[in-house]
Amino acid sequence: MSGDMRVSDSIHKKLDDALKPDRLEVMDESHLHAGHAGAREGGESHFRLLIVAKAFEGKTRVARQRMVNDILREELQGPIHALAMKTLTPEEAAA
Repeated sequence: MSGDMRVSDSIHKKLDDALKPDRLEVMDESHLHAGHAGAREGGESHFRLLIVAKAFEGKTRVARQRMVNDILREELQGPIHALAMKTLTPEEAAA
């Protein structure tokens, strides 16, 4: 990951490239965890994701999360302390 790219931008780009999602929201919730263990100066440690992608069709919730974790392995080993995610297929999102 290049030093000048923000963690949220990196997350967005990697998920966008890998999953081609219909909808992707990357929310930095680090401010909610300021002062807690794992919170970094400047934030960008706690994220919430909303991903709507056809790639999730036919996969369990756990399998979907594993896909996302694999895509973001680098970030999860480094700056990301916590990652919450909602993974939906386009049909689920429309329901």
